[in-house]
Amino acid sequence: MKLFGKILLLNLLFAAFCFSGCEKKNTEDESAEVPETSDVRQSSVFAVTTTTAAKGQIRDYIGLSGDIIASSTVDVFSETAGRVAEVYVHVGQRVSRGQNVAAIDPARPGMEFNLSMATAPISGTVIHVPARVGQMVTAVMPALARIATDNTLEIQLFVAERFISKMALNLPCEITLDAWPGEVFRGNIKEIYPTIDPLSRTMEIRVNVRNTDSKLKAGMFAKVRIITESKDNIVKIPVSAMISRFGEQYLYVIEKDSENPEIDIVTKRTVVPGISIDGVLEIQEGLLPGEEIVLRGQTLLSDGVHVNIVERVPALNE
Repeated sequence: MKLFGKILLLNLLFAAFCFSGCEKKNTEDESAEVPETSDVRQSSVFAVTTTTAAKGQIRDYIGLSGDIIASSTVDVFSETAGRVAEVYVHVGQRVSRGQNVAAIDPARPGMEFNLSMATAPISGTVIHVPARVGQMVTAVMPALARIATDNTLEIQLFVAERFISKMALNLPCEITLDAWPGEVFRGNIKEIYPTIDPLSRTMEIRVNVRNTDSKLKAGMFAKVRIITESKDNIVKIPVSAMISRFGEQYLYVIEKDSENPEIDIVTKRTVVPGISIDGVLEIQEGLLPGEEIVLRGQTLLSDGVHVNIVERVPALNE
């Protein structure tokens, strides 16, 4: 009986030993079959869209809108009192300096006088003719006509108070009009008013505009871009390529794998951004012109992973 007990105990110990060895071997086999997470990630290939960093110009601007007005208007008055005998001009007519505008009859009952001519004091375009035949006029009122100089026009704009610090004389402006789609006219700030309207909290400014081929007319509605800052020869990219996480701003730059030059990888590159205008971002430090960067598909990327470039978007225009 004692011998039987010893044999049973030995069998149990041997079975436990065999089970433990098998379990250890299985564990080692499983660990050998499952690769490390980094290895799995390294073997993955991510599809991306890329573009190239461009070298060129970027401009900051303020967009406003306003009416085109004549830079100078002059009213025509009669030198003598009397009745308007005849009106020689009409709205829209071009007149020269000294040209007859209206004839005034200064006659009184029982007296006859020669007609007195009211002439244009400047050359320009007639924009208003309030005079009517038979109307009584004097040397001071009312005006017979209004003439505007159309060789130089102005745009009347009102700038919000928060942008006043950016305004300065001679800042360049780009003007577009619905009447001439696709065409850009040039001008610059001519006048800056010294006071603020307390009701609208705006400041009035005047912009000169070059009236190319006399296409512009007083009264037209214009959209104006006032260029407040311009930088040349800077590195610029689409703003969508920039990644901002946890206070860090960086890009992914395309490079070749050192072990296999046929494989593209990405390198995380910390950069210093500048101004951003209309989807274009200035890069002040960390990127050179001509370097290829990831534009889309960078969400799952990390430093050193393999990528497959499915599309290359042309670089921004100079």
